[in-house]
Amino acid sequence: MVSSPTVAGYIDLLVDLLLVRRLRPFHSSSGKRLVKSPKIYIRDSGLVHALLGLDSHNALIGHPVAGASWEGFVIENLLAAAPLGTVAHFYRTQAGAEIDLVLELPGESGPWAIEVKLGLTPSIGRGFYNACEDVAPQRAFIVYSGDDRYPLSTDVEAIGLRAMAELLYEQVRGSD
Repeated sequence: MVSSPTVAGYIDLLVDLLLVRRLRPFHSSSGKRLVKSPKIYIRDSGLVHALLGLDSHNALIGHPVAGASWEGFVIENLLAAAPLGTVAHFYRTQAGAEIDLVLELPGESGPWAIEVKLGLTPSIGRGFYNACEDVAPQRAFIVYSGDDRYPLSTDVEAIGLRAMAELLYEQVRGSD
């Protein structure tokens, strides 16, 4: 058995080597019981697939890691496109309200809430709505694996990964 400090040391090393991303939780003043442990993502989804022996798209889609792999892939690509100085978090309460990625962008008056969904028919879960009530984001998106961009509600928009990355990149150019 490996001790907790040993595991933490290995994770710290993997973070330093840029193999793993550690997302810290976003803290709001909602007074709710929040998850305080960071989320860990392997930054290279191709490496995850190779280590699991997933050598085709069909093998990946049928595997339980598909959703988490897509989430990590989306987060890495969005953070690469985000303006310098962007701070990334996740938000989750003990009751299950969750936002996969909360971005604090330089020069913006409030955070952006981003939920990641694998599939072509994104929908908004109750947990995302509840989390948005707590976080009060300036903008809210569901990033999905399709290409179309359309409103899911009055304040949440479905958007493909490429369009979301372009939107973040526009923030970079707008702040120059």
